[in-house]
Amino acid sequence: MAKQTYSISDLANELDITTRAIRFYEEQGMLTPTRRGQERIYSPKDRVALKLILRGKRIGFSLAECKTLIELYDPKAGNQKQLNIMLGMIAERRQQLEQQLLDIQQMQLELDTAEERCLSALKTTISKEAS
Repeated sequence: MAKQTYSISDLANELDITTRAIRFYEEQGMLTPTRRGQERIYSPKDRVALKLILRGKRIGFSLAECKTLIELYDPKAGNQKQLNIMLGMIAERRQQLEQQLLDIQQMQLELDTAEERCLSALKTTISKEAS
């Protein structure tokens, strides 16, 4: 039985990304396709790595964090180390998002206060001009 492989266009179409993005991840050492002349041949491991990169980006991981997870990927070993590290990264990201949410809420309160002061000053200015 032949081992499943993918072309760059197969992966680009399946994952709805550009071939340029795939080449970029390859340049970063995150994908390691074999070559047949000029053609890149991607393995199932490359496909999983690419899916990890895209998932990581969606949840706010840096490329360096994604690369760490990819380097730990070892389906033969059950991926326990990778999964534990990812859980830690998720907890850290969640904490960052919670802090950002608090910062946004504080900024909204400050904007509300500034807006109220401006409206009050404007009302006072209009009243003085009308007198």
